[in-house]
Amino acid sequence: MARDMGPVLKRCRSLGIEPAFIGIDKKSNRSFSRAGKKTSEYGLQLREKQKAKFIYGVLEKPFRNLFERAQKMKGGTAGENLLALLELRLDNVIFRLGFARTRAEARQIVSHKHVLVNGKCVNIASYTVKAGDTIEIKEKAKSSQRYKDILEVTAGRTVPAWLEADYENLSGKVLEIPTRDQIDVPVNEMLIVELYSK
Repeated sequence: MARDMGPVLKRCRSLGIEPAFIGIDKKSNRSFSRAGKKTSEYGLQLREKQKAKFIYGVLEKPFRNLFERAQKMKGGTAGENLLALLELRLDNVIFRLGFARTRAEARQIVSHKHVLVNGKCVNIASYTVKAGDTIEIKEKAKSSQRYKDILEVTAGRTVPAWLEADYENLSGKVLEIPTRDQIDVPVNEMLIVELYSK
């Protein structure tokens, strides 16, 4: 399975995003500046796409496929639909519920078969959850020290309004499809649409 293994904080600096968006609470002391260079229109569009791919941990081909799916969806703009589809990925939902410190850890939890969706084991990180779906950590894994440690770290994290979390039972529910104002990622989705529409 292909993965982006580059230095995370360096990537955050170059894309101009806070490490908190990917679940890392470290701060980078260095600043990243492109002295005197004016970014072209294409450069800005490309940067927004790279930001979205990096935050959600999605590679180019699956990202492109998601964009094509977003274009075919009824209602909403392609950009908003794309962000909603990225938010509804199973690994992202686990991260948003606070059952993982980072999206990378959420992906690992899913691939290690710790997650049940509506009572069935799902080990595909890109699985798209739907409104009304119940997501929970397997009974066998619930008692492990790992989840106690995770909940300690993620205790102060706000769960988005479109999700409902139950920390006692390590379960959650998707209440609705997220709208753009419920998605707090610093990405201008219109630039991504413009880039792919060329």
